[in-house]
Parts: sequence; structure tokens; C-alpha cells
Amino acid sequence: MERFRILAVGVGGQGILLFSRVLGEVALCANIPVAMSEVHGMAQRGGVVETNIVLGKIRSPLISEGEVDILVGLEPVETLRALPRTQKDTVIISSTDPVIPQIVKDGLATYPELEGPFQKLKETYSRVYLFPGEKMAQEAGTKRALNIVVLGALAGTGLLPFSKEDFLQAIKKLVKPKFLEANLKAFEAGFAITAF
Repeated sequence: MERFRILAVGVGGQGILLFSRVLGEVALCANIPVAMSEVHGMAQRGGVVETNIVLGKIRSPLISEGEVDILVGLEPVETLRALPRTQKDTVIISSTDPVIPQIVKDGLATYPELEGPFQKLKETYSRVYLFPGEKMAQEAGTKRALNIVVLGALAGTGLLPFSKEDFLQAIKKLVKPKFLEANLKAFEAGFAITAF
């Protein structure tokens, strides 16, 4: 099997840990070695959260600078902050909906302009998928399903050795029944963005 180093980044409350659990479940069900390492920061206060996910025979779950194969961002500034860990062939999948930090809400800082950096991403990397993930999740039934929209986008790329059905089965196993319908819609919305 090919090896993949996937870095998922965002802020607390966006569901990166569930994103990682579902992806890990898919890998385990396919008998593909998977290892993860999480960094929570001040997750409960909107701080940085990241998960390093490695698939295949890779000894360390930590992804160093220049090693990321797929960068998955649930928050656009966190996506940009993770770029030093990418390389020229990294595939970038990111929501464009910002999470405004409290310091910006209080008028003590400004949220950066994203149009210029996003344009640079498209010029630098060959495969970049940018989309309003939170808006798409809301249209699916709950903005809390942003993580599953992004998971669907990852699945749709066809980069990983898993079928769409593999992802759907893992979601059905790990998502609580009362949230399942919205999450399945969210997955389909994300999948449609990148479907190969």
C-alpha cells in the first residue's frame, strides 16, 4: 500500500477529533496500518487543534516539516499556518469559512485578508480545494458537521485506497443516530466538491 501523511488542522469545537476517528476507523476496517498524534492546544477556548494521521507502514505518527501529503483545514488561517509542513505535491483541502477569535471580536486584532493567500495557494500547489465548509454543513442540517463535509471532500479526491461506502459505514458506526442524517448529507456535499 502507498503511504500517506495527512495533517488535519483547525480550532477547538470544529470536530477534528471525530474527523480523525472516522478516518482511522476506515483504515482499520480495510486492514491498513494507521497511527495518529493529536495536539489539542487550548481547544475548548477556540485554540489550535491538529491531528497527524499516517496510513501505511510509517513508524512515527508525527509529520515533520515538508512531509505532509494531504493538508486538511477546517479553519482557513490554520490551513495557511500549516503550509511550512507541506511540499510541492501536497494536496490541500480547506474550508474557507473563518472562525473569528475573541481577540478580533474584542477589537484588539484583525483577522487577516484571505483572498491573496488563497490565490497564492492555487498558484503554488497543483491540487487545491477551497470551499465554504461551514455554510455547506449548515445547509446539510447543522454547522457542526463541518468536519464531515471536509471528510467527504477528502474521500471524493480518490487519493486514499478506500471506497465511498467505506467512509459511509464508518460514519454510521461513529456518529450518534440523532445526528446521522445531517452528517450523511454533509459527507455527500463534501464528496461532490472533489469527486474524481
